[in-house]
Amino acid sequence: MRPPRTERGRLLLVLVLAAAVTAFTATVPLLRDFFDLRVYQGAVDTWVHHGGGLYDYRVPGTPYGFTYPPFAALAMLPMALLGLHTAIVVCLLLNLGALAVVLRLLAGPDWRRHGWFGWSLLACLLALFEPLRDTFSFGQVNLLLLALVLGDARLLATGRDRWAGVGIGLAAAVKLTPAVFIGLLLLTRRWRAAATATAVALAATALAAWADPRASRFYWTEALWDTTRVGRLDYVSNQSVQGVLARLGESGRPLWAAAVLLVLCVWAWRARRAVAAGEWTAAFALTGLVACLVSPITWVHHLVWLLPSFAVLVRTGHPRIAGALYAVLCTSVVWLWFEDASGVDGFLGSNLYTWITLGLLLGLPVGQSRPARWFLARSARATAPAPSPATPTMTPVSDQPEPVSGTEAATAAGDGAADGAAAGRGLSRSASSEPTGSTRPAAAKPQSSSARASS
Repeated sequence: MRPPRTERGRLLLVLVLAAAVTAFTATVPLLRDFFDLRVYQGAVDTWVHHGGGLYDYRVPGTPYGFTYPPFAALAMLPMALLGLHTAIVVCLLLNLGALAVVLRLLAGPDWRRHGWFGWSLLACLLALFEPLRDTFSFGQVNLLLLALVLGDARLLATGRDRWAGVGIGLAAAVKLTPAVFIGLLLLTRRWRAAATATAVALAATALAAWADPRASRFYWTEALWDTTRVGRLDYVSNQSVQGVLARLGESGRPLWAAAVLLVLCVWAWRARRAVAAGEWTAAFALTGLVACLVSPITWVHHLVWLLPSFAVLVRTGHPRIAGALYAVLCTSVVWLWFEDASGVDGFLGSNLYTWITLGLLLGLPVGQSRPARWFLARSARATAPAPSPATPTMTPVSDQPEPVSGTEAATAAGDGAADGAAAGRGLSRSASSEPTGSTRPAAAKPQSSSARASS
């Protein structure tokens, strides 16, 4: 099916798609009443204005309260000056801004060539993506953290790595999951960036400890190790390795530790290969995947960390695979096993998002030739005019790389700045909460009727 050729036709198509997306989101009970944002705002307000403990606050009528490190509360202090409705508006604007930054970073240098029509179609598709729907409807912070981390990926890919690690350090201080990206920096021997990220995370944590020693002591000695504060491990929204085992009734730590170790080994091998090929976006995508798998609790909205993987699939010439997997993650299909995840169908269906994450970790293309780029380059050579007998062919002797044609540059933009920066610097390529769209009506606590708190 070809897109409309006229501006009027394109506008009509966008309006029809926007109406369909609106109808879908209006009829699927995905709105979670900004539950997580209410946790943040209530906890910070109690902490600042009422002299209460940061981790003592509970949303009225529920057992759920603040579960992040104390520095996250410091970053959210402005909410103490805002009413709930104003905080919701600010949260939506911040998430929209963060999403724009993420898309800009993933699109690479050629982002303008997609035009308003391409970006409008993408916006409609993103509105259907369950992890994004959850992030917005819960008032979550995952997109902001993803933007910080991808900012460091861009710095590393383009050689402007003086400040690389700051974003990762801040993200890790707000939420522990992004700390795995420090592991990526260590694994790939980016010592300076790893030191920067570690120093920023420790400095932010120390600042929080200075601001409220009691809250920091409680978090690091008690709250961090108490998973019941967050929710049930076997709840269907938990799409991690631990969630799979919990739904099988296997709660033993040794089995989980062995599975996590195996997953980390696969990640280390594949991430090193990606960096050796100069593909920093792919390396960060793989790290986002492993973070979701090894975290004890990975709610559906945490799966926004899969977005870089879909970008890598499209860039490397696999748009159909990306589209199929993306479509599954728009369906809220795992919620069909909300009540009962037993049996073979329960094992396969209730963990479907985990299988997708694991499949991407194993099969995401890294260090491979790009079919589209190769084909266009070959076509350009085939159609290039032969040199005139009167004009001798000039053979460059400079060490500088040959200029890239406009067509080839646009195609190569799929690798973002990663490959280009690596080549320019002389690097060897051989060296580089709950369901948003749950089909079930929202419970009093959106994440689960009595199951868990989002984090």
